[in-house]
Amino acid sequence: MSGCRTLSFYSQAIEGQYQLVAHRQPVAKLLADQKTPPRLKAKLELLDQLLAFAKTDLKLPADGHYRKYVDVHRRFVVWNVEAAPEFSLEPKSWWYPLVGSLEYRGYFFERRAESYGNWLRSRGYDVFVGGVEAYSTLGWFKDPALNTFIFEPEPDLAELIFHELGHQELFARGDTDFNEAFATCVGQEGARRWLRAKRNTTSYDAYQAELARTRDFVHLVADTRRQLAALYGDETTEEGKIKAGHKKRELSPDQLRREKQRILAGLQQQYVQLKAKWGGNTDYDEWFARQVNNAQLNSVAAYYDFVPGFEHLLALNGGDLPQFYKAASRLAKMPKKERHHWLATLGH
Repeated sequence: MSGCRTLSFYSQAIEGQYQLVAHRQPVAKLLADQKTPPRLKAKLELLDQLLAFAKTDLKLPADGHYRKYVDVHRRFVVWNVEAAPEFSLEPKSWWYPLVGSLEYRGYFFERRAESYGNWLRSRGYDVFVGGVEAYSTLGWFKDPALNTFIFEPEPDLAELIFHELGHQELFARGDTDFNEAFATCVGQEGARRWLRAKRNTTSYDAYQAELARTRDFVHLVADTRRQLAALYGDETTEEGKIKAGHKKRELSPDQLRREKQRILAGLQQQYVQLKAKWGGNTDYDEWFARQVNNAQLNSVAAYYDFVPGFEHLLALNGGDLPQFYKAASRLAKMPKKERHHWLATLGH
């Protein structure tokens, strides 16, 4: 059964990637075509400017990427499936050729992602299936611009493009947390520099406020994860990762479920308080609309746990991005345990 599911996964991955390749349209051709909708044309023009800025100012490998456009006729390009045991925050991982172990499984078709998620749920896992607007093929293909993200507000589009190009700059095999935090740091710093370069004070201030809300949200999730890890008896590995503990639990499964739900109910209440602090901003309403579980909490940790460490590393290099990339590359060559230790230490 496991073998059949693996074959099915790679089959849909090939099919989905082929569809992207087969339906690409050159951005230059769309810009020259009078039939191209004005809204799309304006965004493609902005994309060209962002790519030029990424190459000249951020020193990112932008050549050839996002020079084609694909309308996939859906909201997301892929759906990631993440999982964790009911009573542990240890994420389930999957092994892939060339890139190693990752803590998610990506599907081009929502129905197949949900089907696989249901299969995992039937085996007792907490599961999170989340739509993704963009992803990087890490240089195996020239990544196209997609309808799933091209219409994002300018600061968010800038962050997304620079984030994905960050994956092209550096990728540590089998280390989801390192890779996503590095790209997140690059994306956010790049967006800030882009808005400052345009002297768009209003957008810059709004983006800074958005990042402040993100930090509040991340801290809230991190606090909840700490409470749950203590409840479950999870342990921390030498790499700084959470792993299921081996000691016998004092609480019964029913007692654990009640305590788990109490902590998650507290998370919801604290979010209501955060929204009041934010003036009623609804950025994270959709995230909280579903029943939050271990896997969903882990999906946040993967992107943000090491961001403070990378931000400190950037500061230690005087804000010089090429030097920062070199320093991060040296970390990527270390054993996983050592680089996680370094980033955790830098982040405190």
